[in-house]
Amino acid sequence: MKISAVGILLALCVPLQSVAAQTVLEKVAKTGVLTAGTSKDAFPLAYADDKGQLVGYSVDMLQLIKTQVERELKRPITLKLVALSPGERIPKLQTGEVDIVCDSSSFTWERDKLIDFSVSYGITGTRLLVKRDTTFAGPESLAGKRIGALPKTTNEDSIRRAQPKAQIVLFKDRAEGYKALQEGKIDAFAGDGLLLEGWLQKNSNTKNYQVDGYPYSKEGIACMVPENNSKLLDRTNYALLSFMQGFVKNNPSSVSTFDKWFGPNSSVPLTEDLRNLVKESMQSILDMREEMPDSAT
Repeated sequence: MKISAVGILLALCVPLQSVAAQTVLEKVAKTGVLTAGTSKDAFPLAYADDKGQLVGYSVDMLQLIKTQVERELKRPITLKLVALSPGERIPKLQTGEVDIVCDSSSFTWERDKLIDFSVSYGITGTRLLVKRDTTFAGPESLAGKRIGALPKTTNEDSIRRAQPKAQIVLFKDRAEGYKALQEGKIDAFAGDGLLLEGWLQKNSNTKNYQVDGYPYSKEGIACMVPENNSKLLDRTNYALLSFMQGFVKNNPSSVSTFDKWFGPNSSVPLTEDLRNLVKESMQSILDMREEMPDSAT
């Protein structure tokens, strides 16, 4: 029997189409593994602890998401954490090397063209880490200054927009940026205000540094999933909204999770005003949706 060239091509295309059409949840149902990208140096959101384990507020959110995926699939699964740089996050989501990313990611329209975002489960914004004797007076004062940042982050974009004449110096990771500031190679390091405060709290030799008060952006922290994975996005949002509703209603489990990272006895304690701001932000997100059953919180 003769098989035409067209027939061979069609036959070859069938398995490729099947693979391409496979959703994340279908893959997880088969493998039993949810592979999640996160950060290794975004303390306290996602970082490697003294034992090399990836932990943090965003990692705890991934654990809640894992539980919701297990309920959806009606089977236990393993959460596999992978440390990624900011520039690796979207490419690895697109290639399927990771199924979801939760670290310190912020929504942008350019990113949203490539992947999908969950609801925001935290707030942050671009600030500058500077030496204590340094005073900046907003964007105008950054002209000609050497401002460090990580590539492909909203922090880099925010400073470029605020002051095109600033000299942006890019670093491979936060540790390299902090070191450059300490050595006087840059005038400031731009990062998420929450992470900069975390660095100040975590290191013993930071009394000579401060986070400049001027806000160069205000952003929501969210998880990212590959496009065309609505069920995974649904489960992700359900887990995050359940947590937020629990926190707003003072559910002990949700409050304990939050306070582990931001409570009075944590490494990055929030002031009462900031804590209230977090609650207000969460409540505004919850107000746009139907209240979840008590069992969810």
